[in-house]
Amino acid sequence: MKVLYEVKDNIAYITLNRPEVMNAMDVETYQLLSKAWCEVRDNPEVWAAVVTGAGDKAFTAGADLKTAIPRQPEKYEFWQTQKDQILNRGLEVWKPIVAAVNGYCLAGGMTLLLATDIRVACEDAVFQIPEVKRGILPANGGTQRIARQLPYAVAMEMVLLGRRLSAQEALQFGLINKVVPRDQLMEAAGEYALALAQSPPLALQAIKELVVRSQSLSLDEGIRLETTIFELLKTTEDAKEGPRAFAEKRPPRWQGK
Repeated sequence: MKVLYEVKDNIAYITLNRPEVMNAMDVETYQLLSKAWCEVRDNPEVWAAVVTGAGDKAFTAGADLKTAIPRQPEKYEFWQTQKDQILNRGLEVWKPIVAAVNGYCLAGGMTLLLATDIRVACEDAVFQIPEVKRGILPANGGTQRIARQLPYAVAMEMVLLGRRLSAQEALQFGLINKVVPRDQLMEAAGEYALALAQSPPLALQAIKELVVRSQSLSLDEGIRLETTIFELLKTTEDAKEGPRAFAEKRPPRWQGK
């Protein structure tokens, strides 16, 4: 399988599984990845997710240019905006997602990374958006998210000149949360995911959605939406369990209800 998917302890693990081509994504891989993200979104037993690449060379080198670029889509496909939707193209997955970057994170790998929430990288990870050197642009949100997550000048160097960032530079600029030795990568990512999966899942989704939507709302609109969702969240069983567990001095038992 080009995309591996498993769920353990309320955590979905998604692995791009084409190490022989640096986990580059062909049409089939994108379709399988779309199904995986939809499963994360729709399965109430999944509270968080981890995405990584197989092998020890690459997270993903992005689109497989040998198959992706030569294909000319039919004009009607332009309006099929929800077909095979993926995380970085706009699929709304409000469950928190951890990225474990195990090597080269290039092109579409970077746009995937930019759509995740918490990011851990091995010490020799490399981050680059080189599409301009191929005469194309970083699609699937590449031009839209980069300057929101990096200093403007650094973002423009990356998209206009294809500048590479080392793991330490990515950490310095706030692109990733942590750098660890390669043999500790999945453990570190798993620790983040486990902490998320031990938190109230509805509250996590509400918080993530509000933070993401705040980037395209005015402050007044954002606060109004926050107030509305807070009123909804207060009616959940988890919102009752939190104060009850605190009063009884015991760990809360979250249900996602």
